[in-house]
Amino acid sequence: MRPPVMPWKTADRSAGRDPVADCAEIYRELFTLDFPWDLNQALSLALFRTYAVPSIGRLLDETGQFTTACQKRYDDTALLLEAPAVHGFDSPEGRAGVRRVNQMHAMYDISNDDMRYVLATFVVVPKRWLDDHGWRPMTDGEVTASVHYYRTLGRHMAIRDLPGTYEEFADLMDSYEAEHFAPDPGARRVADATLELLVSFYPAPAAGAVRAFSRALMDQPLIDAFGYAAPSPALRRASTAALRVRAGVVALLPPRRTARLGVDTPRIRSYRGPITRTDLEGMGTFAPGCPVGPGLARERAGAASSA
Repeated sequence: MRPPVMPWKTADRSAGRDPVADCAEIYRELFTLDFPWDLNQALSLALFRTYAVPSIGRLLDETGQFTTACQKRYDDTALLLEAPAVHGFDSPEGRAGVRRVNQMHAMYDISNDDMRYVLATFVVVPKRWLDDHGWRPMTDGEVTASVHYYRTLGRHMAIRDLPGTYEEFADLMDSYEAEHFAPDPGARRVADATLELLVSFYPAPAAGAVRAFSRALMDQPLIDAFGYAAPSPALRRASTAALRVRAGVVALLPPRRTARLGVDTPRIRSYRGPITRTDLEGMGTFAPGCPVGPGLARERAGAASSA
């Protein structure tokens, strides 16, 4: 049962705005004002899910970055994806963030299908998280705005054949996972390293409980793909109940009026203070002797600059 929401929090910030034309502004408010904690959890879970696709998880393992420098990769990923959401796609920071993501992807042979699947998780997992665990679900207008925000991001990343609706994104994600989720030793190493990073965000005595709580939030196909022990039904119920309690508390609070950014949270440990365009340009991994990468790097970086 969803907790009651206080009257002062029922106003829809996006009411009266065009969810397509104003998608970036609407998504920014969702990301920084209405659901900063929830969307951080959901997007982290979305990325975590992608590791269960062997072509993605194995590649991340082969780079060594997620097993040897997991905190830095977490920070860089979060801040690079946050830049266009907070500053806009046409801002210096937004353009720098997308450009660096494109440059890194272009260093590797990543299929359009995998790129499109990852984008689908960014659309679908947050909505499902808020449906299940948020202090309120997203409105229809907010869902539409999220879809068009990520369609815009996808175009800036030169991803082809993008779905046009939430339902199409959800069908893509679910069918891709049904077809591609499979055990892989490299993917499991990346998942384990990421889970241990999550554990490190909490006091050491809570490590076992955090691991168990995290696995309890994973669905069975994800558990099976990573080869984790299945959580007990009682643990799943307890984890869901804990998130419902949190949602009930948040529903009682006044609406947030100051944007909550990733760099403001204790989980980001590699950077302090405002993140500049120069900071963004130095994030992520660089190919030896070729910071931009050949061919496709120039194509995708050009798409980011001109889209």
